[in-house]
Amino acid sequence: MGMDAATPELDVKDVWTRVRQQLRREFGSAAYASWIRPMTVNGGTDRDIALGLPTRFMRDWVMTHYADRIRDLWMGLDPQGRTVTFVVAVGGPELAAGDTADGVRQPVFVAANADGDAAAPAGRPAASERATAERAPAAPTSGSTGGGATSGALSGAAGTEVFSAPLDPRFTFETFVTGKPNEFAYAAAKRVGDSDHVPFNPLFLYGGVGLGKTHLMHAIAHQIREIRPDRRVAYLSAEKFMYSFIRALRMHDTISFKEQFRSVDVLMIDDVQFISGKDSTQEEFFHTFNALVDQGRQIVLSADKSPNDLEEIGNRLRSRLSMGLVADLHPTTYELRLAILASKADQFGVEIPPKVLEFIAHKIVSNGREVEGALTRLVAHAQLVGRPITLETTREVLHDLLRAHDRRITIEEIQKKVAEHYKVRIADMSSARRSRAVARPRQVAMYLSKQLTQRSLPEIGRKFGGRDHTTVMHAVKKIEDLCRTDAAFAEDVDLLRRMLET
Repeated sequence: MGMDAATPELDVKDVWTRVRQQLRREFGSAAYASWIRPMTVNGGTDRDIALGLPTRFMRDWVMTHYADRIRDLWMGLDPQGRTVTFVVAVGGPELAAGDTADGVRQPVFVAANADGDAAAPAGRPAASERATAERAPAAPTSGSTGGGATSGALSGAAGTEVFSAPLDPRFTFETFVTGKPNEFAYAAAKRVGDSDHVPFNPLFLYGGVGLGKTHLMHAIAHQIREIRPDRRVAYLSAEKFMYSFIRALRMHDTISFKEQFRSVDVLMIDDVQFISGKDSTQEEFFHTFNALVDQGRQIVLSADKSPNDLEEIGNRLRSRLSMGLVADLHPTTYELRLAILASKADQFGVEIPPKVLEFIAHKIVSNGREVEGALTRLVAHAQLVGRPITLETTREVLHDLLRAHDRRITIEEIQKKVAEHYKVRIADMSSARRSRAVARPRQVAMYLSKQLTQRSLPEIGRKFGGRDHTTVMHAVKKIEDLCRTDAAFAEDVDLLRRMLET
């Protein structure tokens, strides 16, 4: 993305300067000034770098919207290949005396209290902020805490350490909003978290981006650590598993690697699709999988597809992945999105008009994560600018998201939905037939295409059998007139619109 390859000459300050320059190019000056510029390099080790933000809110926002890109850019430039963590640091870059124009200063960290506010400064980052999938603090810990993410190191067999990524304290069963699309996956995850034995092995969760797979995995780990703190739980991404394996190969220390991952009571690996096509990693994972199952240890996995649909996965491993319980998370419905928004609003402690929540639930239809992000942006804007949350301000603040979701509705989808609704053939949308039973649904489809897509009138006409743009104009005006004079017809068209938008 316009970044040069890593070079040994780059120090931390140079890497951060170049990362910030690239982020500014990619996200624009406004986003840069609000979220990137306040970040500072707050120290690091030979394994990771800590980036600090002045408040917990800003840190959470950056982790949600920019963390993945920042990590990718840093890894591409840092000659040591260090990972990036995000911490709450006392003071912003404009307040700290030791700041430089490059946003690098001496480490000053704060821990977050149970309410999420900054606590007293400490000399190093809290365990909840600095644990990563490939780093463990000096003293291993087990069990979860009420306020912060669980530490990344767990006591393993024979004194070895098992490396686990930090758990997000927000991702518990209590905060997971259930509905028809995810109730089966939730029930399966809850059973694993509550059981004192292995109910099914493995539990394989799959679904699209932002549907709740990672939330459920964190919830399982939190639950197990709370009710059975003696059990050793390791949670990490498939990518981190692979990197740990490669590091062990380079260090000629595969025995320690095997001991670490085969001494846990519960192994949880997120985004298993990442090891598709990586034969050596698949082979090691296969043997780790078998060893844990043979010992009666629990395995929980997630992916974006079912085991049978994963590409470039060996048949032996595919068979193992399918041997337990496979639970999918379906795309969100309007009702589930509305419930997610209501829950998030309660967490914020902000009164939001029901019409605003309904508007967002109708308009942002991709996944729960994007719905939550939209509400977070809306609340942040209201608090920072001091304007009340109304439908008008919602449209202004979320204009880019609303346009993006409008564009996702295609003319083909509209034609299909209208044809199903009026019980005509899809082919009739493009045919020369002029009977009212066909012409009226065709006009409705043209009208909705004009309302719900960014296509021009000539483009819409071409999608309806090469009709002229004046035909589309006539159809739009005809439907508008009918909606004004016929309440039942208007309700019918509005129903179709809502079905397409959800």
